[in-house]
Amino acid sequence: MFVAVDIGNQRLKCGIFRFTREAVSIPKPEQTFASQHPAEIVEFVSRAWDERQPAQGSEQGAPLTWWIASVNRPAAGNLLDCLKRERPADPLMLLSAADLPLAVRLPAPDRVGIDRLVNALAAERMRHPDHSAVVVDLGTAITVDTISADGAFLGGAIVLGLASAARALHEFTDMLPLLNVESMACPEAIGKDTEAAMRAGLFWGTLGGIRELLLRQVESLGQTADVFITGGHAALFVEHLGNARHVPDLTLSGIALVAIYYEDRTRQGK
Repeated sequence: MFVAVDIGNQRLKCGIFRFTREAVSIPKPEQTFASQHPAEIVEFVSRAWDERQPAQGSEQGAPLTWWIASVNRPAAGNLLDCLKRERPADPLMLLSAADLPLAVRLPAPDRVGIDRLVNALAAERMRHPDHSAVVVDLGTAITVDTISADGAFLGGAIVLGLASAARALHEFTDMLPLLNVESMACPEAIGKDTEAAMRAGLFWGTLGGIRELLLRQVESLGQTADVFITGGHAALFVEHLGNARHVPDLTLSGIALVAIYYEDRTRQGK
């Protein structure tokens, strides 16, 4: 078993995976947990891992490999420090673009967010063989990225996420309030007060931007594309995006694919 960790700008999310030889498109975590605090991630994994050891015939405290993808350097440093202190025997793998079994047709692959690349790796495994793919990730930033029909990452677009846009409206104006978008539902397009108007603009403006990017990117790809949507606000928008497939743990599954790739290479002696 191993742990995949996705370190974003606002929180860390981890998944516990099992190496398997089953024919599945992407691996799925057996357990997941999210927190803003690295110590809580380590505590959760340690407790879950130690509970499994007696059933597996291993001693409690046995090492566990961590595969980490981060777009937040301070948070990654805090997690690594915590792991070195609390679980010093555990192997740690901090992923970069060069570690992924994914073609990246850009001038500087190492400057692309690793979350975008592991998302693309997972989507590449899930798409129909003769289709390209587009991945929409709704987090602190919204990314809309493309994968070619021959499985290469081609780039995409980055725009403000829902919470980031709400914060910008509040911080760069004098009187607009800070909205809590975590509990947002689909609003009316015509707001009857300031907050309602802000919700209408945030929701429908975000949705319109995603739709336009999807339309233009699919046109640019020139063929049928499978669309996958993930991230903290994905469930809010997926029903408005046609045939988009919601994959909540897409990023963790992409990280897990890298772990399985290297496990297979190790077994083959490569």
